[in-house]
Amino acid sequence: MPPEDTVPPEDTSPPEGPLSAEDYTEYRPLMFSIAYRMTGSISDAEDIVQEAFLRLTRVLRDGTVIDSPKAYLATATTRLAISHLRSARVRRESYVGAWLPEPLLADEEPGPAERAEMSDSLSMAFLVLLESLTPTERAVFLLHEVFGYDYKEIAGITGKSETNCRQILARARHHVDDGKPRFDASREQRDQVARRFFEAAAGGDLGGLMEILAPDVVMVGDGGGKAWALAEPMSGAERVARLLLGLTRRAPKMGVHFEPAYVNGQPGAVTYDTQDRVVNVFALDIADGRVQTIRSILNPDKLHHLGPVSDAALRGVPGGSPPRGQQSGGATPD
Repeated sequence: MPPEDTVPPEDTSPPEGPLSAEDYTEYRPLMFSIAYRMTGSISDAEDIVQEAFLRLTRVLRDGTVIDSPKAYLATATTRLAISHLRSARVRRESYVGAWLPEPLLADEEPGPAERAEMSDSLSMAFLVLLESLTPTERAVFLLHEVFGYDYKEIAGITGKSETNCRQILARARHHVDDGKPRFDASREQRDQVARRFFEAAAGGDLGGLMEILAPDVVMVGDGGGKAWALAEPMSGAERVARLLLGLTRRAPKMGVHFEPAYVNGQPGAVTYDTQDRVVNVFALDIADGRVQTIRSILNPDKLHHLGPVSDAALRGVPGGSPPRGQQSGGATPD
């Protein structure tokens, strides 16, 4: 069963019908975990989960006997997600700038050590990597590698033969293994590196940042054409460090502050303005004791589930212009 922290803070009510609230509470975490990893979108995942429950409610009302509601819901959720990805592909291809998943924040402490693999499969790096797979490849890969379904179950869910599912998984593994992200195994190590990173950025410590950034560190910003973000990924420790320090100097004027958070299972932070509205979300990939990738989500459409969104980084808003002619990766903590 997936960890509880894969469920967003606001829960939706179960659809009325033969399913009880207890059924909804029991099955929803798994359904959301599948849908979110498939789509990278909290709002889309919620819609898919709700539709899956509504479909089950309708067939039960019609008198159809369902031996396993859980299996029915897993099938409906997966197939709805596959259909959604196929229809969303054109929108993804026309997306302005880098595309990143909607950030999922954990409200609770991470679970036992055996949940580490599940947590890594939530990471921004992993979800971006899944974009290289077709919708069916993504479904087969996630069901087998993350959720532990066997080939017979996956065949029933996807409508493919077991032999075909094995072939699909082999192709998906090839794509994923080539770019699979690495993370420091210890949460304590990740937290320590993240703390040093934000302290150095806040203190204007170029040397401290250079020590904690990997030589080939990459910074990625997602503004979706609606907020100021990096026009393209920036790489190199010195370039990224100087950009971060430039943003730090602007932070007091913007009146921003940050709060550390676990973002998609990895260390990060949420930046807020003076009215406690969300400016952006930072997510860090940490391996070998250094920050390998910095991702900054500024697209307001991807932040509304976290609360009111600030206009500090939005295009066309007074005070929201980028620093000195370049698009920024978001406000850096002061």
